[in-house]
Amino acid sequence: MNEASPGKFHIAIFARTPVPGSVKTRLIPVLGAEGAARAQRQMLLRTLRTAQQAAAGNVSLWIAGDLTHPFLQDCSRDFGATLHSQCDGDLGLRMGDCLRRLLASEDKVLLTGSDCPAFTAQILTDAAAALGPRTDLVFGPAEDGGYVLVGARRHADGAVPLALEAAFRDIPWSTGDVMAITRQRLTALGIEAGATWHEMPALWDIDEPADYLRAQRAGLID
Repeated sequence: MNEASPGKFHIAIFARTPVPGSVKTRLIPVLGAEGAARAQRQMLLRTLRTAQQAAAGNVSLWIAGDLTHPFLQDCSRDFGATLHSQCDGDLGLRMGDCLRRLLASEDKVLLTGSDCPAFTAQILTDAAAALGPRTDLVFGPAEDGGYVLVGARRHADGAVPLALEAAFRDIPWSTGDVMAITRQRLTALGIEAGATWHEMPALWDIDEPADYLRAQRAGLID
């Protein structure tokens, strides 16, 4: 466990509007479209609760889809989370845009998805604590080869880490090579792990039916 104090930090959560048939589509064969959307809503609520435990009053939701959906409006009200639209482009462009916008006013930002039930408030706090005077970026790798969390800090002069752009450019998203290619990209820039970026222990998220069953067995989802 990282015993350092993280100081004040912001948590941004990426999610989609929970429209049946358009979210968690790989779960539809076993849950149906309505069931997959319901699972997505449960996962988002769990993520919001965990984020609020770690960074109370400093959480935002970044949505791909309709911000006016009643469920999202309820989430914003119940958790005090501001709502924002994700920009256009691939996942890398959207993540970079979110982090840059938030770092204009926040010293530290963690960006997560909504489908990692293994998150705890302590894990998020440890990730924020890893960002410090010598550490610009933090990554939480996923067991499937992607990542479940990325964080960045703003420099004392207000600058955003230069590696932020390169880390997300031309990545084959939704493959098992995401984290490996990100490591290679940063290393090619002369940015070694343990120097100006930190890697957290791997976690798992819910993409496939087997992941959903794993979460049920662990009591992390109904």
